[in-house]
Amino acid sequence: MTARLGILLSGSGTTYAAVAEAIAANRLAAEIAVVVASKPGIGGIARAQANGHPVVVAADPDAVTAALTDHGAEWVAMCGWLKSWDPPARFAGRTVNVHPALLPAFGGKGMYGRHVHAAVIARGCTLSGCTIHLVAGHYDSGPILAQQAVPVAADDTAETLQTRVQAAERSLYPQVLADLITGRLRPRNSP
Repeated sequence: MTARLGILLSGSGTTYAAVAEAIAANRLAAEIAVVVASKPGIGGIARAQANGHPVVVAADPDAVTAALTDHGAEWVAMCGWLKSWDPPARFAGRTVNVHPALLPAFGGKGMYGRHVHAAVIARGCTLSGCTIHLVAGHYDSGPILAQQAVPVAADDTAETLQTRVQAAERSLYPQVLADLITGRLRPRNSP
């Protein structure tokens, strides 16, 4: 069974590209129903168009929900989505996000991308990584599905750490989506 996946993105679309590659390689039993971009002119739009995926530009929560619904999305993958969107009942328990830190540390509003990695280094952490979680309400909340640790080197900059964490994200995220969609992975407290 192939799941219909809606993608939400706000940037270059590298995480979306990793999901699309996993689908093309038959590692993820899904098809991309729609790519929703939070603003025009971002790199993720060009990537989606090059892949032949429908694109809708929407940031308003109701417009985002309408775009996903109109294109028949069954699951939602946030791929660098930087807007607030609380999944309505239709997508509750079916919306997944990747965060560039080991939540619950370094999460919340304003904690994304380079900001997270700079904060990790400033705090003197020796370990960072990425977290895949279900989306529920506030930024970076919801049950954690998987995490992958990434060591922080003594000479790391926010950029060098970001490169290694993004590599972990691109590996872990499609696998977690595949396991979740097929039912091999069940969040705690799920039926």
